[in-house]
Amino acid sequence: MAVYAIGDIQGCYDPFRRLLDTIRFDPDRDTLWLVGDLVNRGPKSLKTLRFVRDLGDSVVTVLGNHDLHLLALQSGAIPRGNRFRTLRKLLAAPDADELCDWLRHRPLVHYDKKLDTLLVHAGIHPSWSIKKALKRAAEVEAALQADGYRELLAKMYGNTPACWSGSLVGYKRLRFIINCFTRMRMLTGNECLELKFSGSPFRARKSLTPWYQAESPAWGATRIVFGHWSALGLLVLPNLVSLDTGCVWGRQLTAVRVDKRLPRVVQVEGQE
Repeated sequence: MAVYAIGDIQGCYDPFRRLLDTIRFDPDRDTLWLVGDLVNRGPKSLKTLRFVRDLGDSVVTVLGNHDLHLLALQSGAIPRGNRFRTLRKLLAAPDADELCDWLRHRPLVHYDKKLDTLLVHAGIHPSWSIKKALKRAAEVEAALQADGYRELLAKMYGNTPACWSGSLVGYKRLRFIINCFTRMRMLTGNECLELKFSGSPFRARKSLTPWYQAESPAWGATRIVFGHWSALGLLVLPNLVSLDTGCVWGRQLTAVRVDKRLPRVVQVEGQE
């Protein structure tokens, strides 16, 4: 049995299927780990979401910021504007409610104890151990799966609070957790989130640090697999795998086999 982690698909169904053919994915034997952002920007979000949902237990996907935005639009938590026209077909589909209900029940993070590997869309705050990260994620997951989930989706937007505190409560606490797991890239010197920067970490000002380079992170030696950061691109290190290689921007879609000591990297051309 192989376990392949795959970067941000973002509605790029055709490259996704080419990648699965290239790695000879067998849903009866293998497992896919998807880093989130299944939808948006690419041309076939509806087809992608249907396909991933139908893979059943052979796929593990965590929620990305674009997935959460889809849920906010579909639920009526925010008005439907013209910013993301690529979601219109999905939102108008007869099975949109069913698909979004399935998506709403996906986790924010996934941890495999045997592989000592955490799957997340954007990253993990350096003050959180794996145990604490799972607890923080569970707080948001419980709210997303409760009857009042629309209010959370309406209030998750915003860049504050930027700094973590255990004393945070209510929607401010949940917003920070969501931003950390689905939007984080850079940290300030006091480990606060800098959410406006999206470029290459080599072009950031000196006062900012990529979250994964924080000093003495509480997650220790656990391997973190993530996407979200196309300007960072592919990184395959012993304790870090970055998978967003800009498929939707015409670069590549990447899979990394994570159940072997020496990871296997497979790429296909991205969306035209």
